[in-house]
Amino acid sequence: MVYLRQLSNSIETLPLLTAIIDTALSVGAGGSSGSLADKPIVRDAEANLLIPASQIKGRLRHECEKIARGLGWAICESPNPERMCPQRVGVSGNFVREDYELIDTLTGNPLYHCLICQMFGNPSLPSRAIFDDLICTEEPENLPEVLRPGVTINRRRHTAEDQKLYFIETSPANAQLHFEGRIYLQSPVKPDLPDYAKVLIWAGLKHIHALGGGKSAGLGWLHWQLPPLQVDEAVWTFLAKGGEK
Repeated sequence: MVYLRQLSNSIETLPLLTAIIDTALSVGAGGSSGSLADKPIVRDAEANLLIPASQIKGRLRHECEKIARGLGWAICESPNPERMCPQRVGVSGNFVREDYELIDTLTGNPLYHCLICQMFGNPSLPSRAIFDDLICTEEPENLPEVLRPGVTINRRRHTAEDQKLYFIETSPANAQLHFEGRIYLQSPVKPDLPDYAKVLIWAGLKHIHALGGGKSAGLGWLHWQLPPLQVDEAVWTFLAKGGEK
């Protein structure tokens, strides 16, 4: 088994992240069995509730993109591969800039990758951010199975469909469950730039107020317990220049 902390290359382990669920959580496990629910909640091999790393990474990337655009940086349009760096088919903006320039190791030609792709990767650039699943700290035997009924609504007639009752599994409501995990950062792809990744990650997490399914029905709402982050002044100065030509 490979442990990130034992790898020889430079990997920074960010402080422990804690998501505290304020309502009930519904993160579906497609294809799971062993439950009466049509949509069981996802668990790990030890039956602990979890929030998948892929969901956290996807939501966090989206929030970081919004923040970077708000600061004036040109950002590609994920998750469509053709509209992501370095192709950016139909995407406008000032991408040909020194902050975005990377040299292709095969051709020696410059390629331009936006700030978010330098953090989270794209089809031609690996992600420098590696995410843990967020694991519930409460013992599984202390959490009862909670099933919520639902019914399919006919969008045209605005009435309930016949014989379309279903059940989804959620965590207990209002239990203030804690989910913990970490984010690991590999070395920046442009070491000459101030390392802005932690700032955007912290800001992005504070913009995530719900995870999982059923958010419009009040499921998955949460708040974060994040340790303070010390930020060098050079990082703020760098991020503030996003709109420069």
